[in-house]
Amino acid sequence: MRRKKNYSSNKHPNLPEDEEEKQENKSPFSSKNVLAFCLGFRMLNALLIQTYFNPDEHWQALEVAHRITFGYGHLTWEWEKGIRSYLHPMLFALFYKLLALLGLDTPCFMMKGPRVLESIFSAVGDLYLYKLSLVLFGGTVAKWALFSQLANWFMFFCFNRTLSNSLETVLTLVGLCYWPSMRSSSNKIPSDSRKWGLALAAFACAIRPTSAITWIYVGLLELYLTHERLRFIFLELVPIGTMVLGLMCMLDRLMYGSWVLVPLNFLKFNFLSSGGDYYGTHKWHWYFTQGFSVMLFSFLPFCVGGIIKSRYWKLSGLIVWVLGVYSILGHKEFRFVLPVLPISLIFSGYSLAELEEHSSSNGERKRSSSLYNKWPSKRQLAICFLLATNIPMALYMSLIHQRGTEDVMNYLSKEAVKGHVKSILFLLPCHATPYYSTLHRNLTMRFLDCSPSEEKGTPDESDRFMMDPVGFAIDFTKNWSHPSHIVLFDSEEKQLRNFLVSHSFTEVRRFFHAHFKVDRDLQASVVVYAYE
Repeated sequence: MRRKKNYSSNKHPNLPEDEEEKQENKSPFSSKNVLAFCLGFRMLNALLIQTYFNPDEHWQALEVAHRITFGYGHLTWEWEKGIRSYLHPMLFALFYKLLALLGLDTPCFMMKGPRVLESIFSAVGDLYLYKLSLVLFGGTVAKWALFSQLANWFMFFCFNRTLSNSLETVLTLVGLCYWPSMRSSSNKIPSDSRKWGLALAAFACAIRPTSAITWIYVGLLELYLTHERLRFIFLELVPIGTMVLGLMCMLDRLMYGSWVLVPLNFLKFNFLSSGGDYYGTHKWHWYFTQGFSVMLFSFLPFCVGGIIKSRYWKLSGLIVWVLGVYSILGHKEFRFVLPVLPISLIFSGYSLAELEEHSSSNGERKRSSSLYNKWPSKRQLAICFLLATNIPMALYMSLIHQRGTEDVMNYLSKEAVKGHVKSILFLLPCHATPYYSTLHRNLTMRFLDCSPSEEKGTPDESDRFMMDPVGFAIDFTKNWSHPSHIVLFDSEEKQLRNFLVSHSFTEVRRFFHAHFKVDRDLQASVVVYAYE
């Protein structure tokens, strides 16, 4: 009877720490090779992302960083209420400072540079996904888990974006590698391992307070399994948590100019007052039936199969826990559950490794059959299926869908360098484009505000424009000074064309944006009008 490989064992799905090096030696991939490959892949990935996904990528990271470094940039209402920490934007502020010192703060570098920087963090996340899979299930599963991570369309589309969720995901992957509770045996784990895990967890929570959802699960599991509960709480958890919280508060005190406890403000707004619901709500089952399923896409059956076959409930329990807790909240977004997507892809790797094992086993019995040799194995079919479904999706979403709002700012930044742009009015839904961080010129710009109102049910500026573009424009022009350029979607431009012409504006450029509508009427293109 053929002996099962270690990743197929249900009783001991993990490898002891001293087995890791043996498995890595058996595998053609060393950590250095994995990091080098992932770094090259993610940098290419970063350059291929040319579309707009979520406003926070620009408005909660790059815009803030641009203001810190260059002295101008817009701060949204979240920064006025103190529910964001400067810890995440500071990374990009330092990057911008380096570009400025080297004289490289050109339109190209300002637009592409931050995502290339993010690709370095993403590559580290890929490496630690490989390491985590290696420790838990062995080299073969680690290889296919990495394949799943790199081939998944949503990871390609989202991981390199400058969202706090992306860095949170990296810290989660690195941190999980250091937590003894995530392994079946902790005898060979260095004594300082858990402290590193705690520090990474603390920084993840500092950058993204909702990351606590993940680490509460891991921490409670550690508390249950460890024999040193008092040491864990009083000598590790409390000191490390306090130190990281103190560092975050000191930075925020410096930047805000007063003492601000961001996690508390974040908790009050998003959980206690349901402030996030202002931007829309979904039904409780959305993550299970739509959101997370779409993120996994064609990897979904492999993920479910890997969970069932591996029976490694500690890790799969984390996925269910995170999805379950986020399902309680009314406001839901794809990016909120990004940190557990790579964990799910580990189980996809498990399924693919199982197919490899079964294929080789069947091959020994059927090598004599010429008919059998003409057909690809189940593993080969699975790989072709996953690549055929994910590559087109990844490229379409990264290169084509909703690219107009990025293209228009790239165009305007180049025109501003030439001195052709004096001021810009964005008659778009709020935060629909990048802002000063891409334009990189201290010009007068105006967009439609959508800050939450104290009075519920009161439409904001952006909503009033979308409900009646012509009526809003007529009222708006009563107190305006003529901008040199106006940017708007074609869906509103059709209604405002005569109005714009009557005010001496002429269309100068039109950029493709999308083939289908997302949450509003079809916004097929972005149109730029210039004042004659």
